[in-house]
Amino acid sequence: MVSHSELRKLFCSADAVCFDVDSTVIREEGIDELAKICGVEDAVSEMELVSRLQERNVQVFLISGGFRSIVEHVASKLNIPATNVFANRLKFYFNGEYAGFDETQPTAESGGKGKVIKFLKEKFHFKKIVMIGDGATDMEACPPADVFIGFGGNVIRQQVKDNAKWYITDFVELLGELEE
Repeated sequence: MVSHSELRKLFCSADAVCFDVDSTVIREEGIDELAKICGVEDAVSEMELVSRLQERNVQVFLISGGFRSIVEHVASKLNIPATNVFANRLKFYFNGEYAGFDETQPTAESGGKGKVIKFLKEKFHFKKIVMIGDGATDMEACPPADVFIGFGGNVIRQQVKDNAKWYITDFVELLGELEE
């Protein structure tokens, strides 16, 4: 069993940090935002953490079971390249009617976030990847992620709160770790 201080050291020495998007990086669920037909600009949480990680040359990824069209807007606001976004793609017929979603995306299936992290480790040879998120699918991504940090700053999911070895409700705690 890894101690809390070891988890903190792993976070501070991570090669990459992956964030869930819905209810983690943004306050709402993306599908709710899409239904309201509103932009994500106002929904982006205070993400100084992303900037601080990037300043430390840590790769930052967004991994979401939500829709890429929304997640890419969030990524843009956080200066995360679109190549670091893994999310579901919507499909439309030529006449503009909804045709479903792209089932070939890893996030479209069970265990997809873990598959993305495994892919990132293989492609970039990352030694330590941290996954941060609010839901069970985020928690299930560890392993292959080396550390999971449960986040309850927007929505508290009891299963995650009870089972995460490290659970936070504010990114300020992680910023503080980077400052030490």
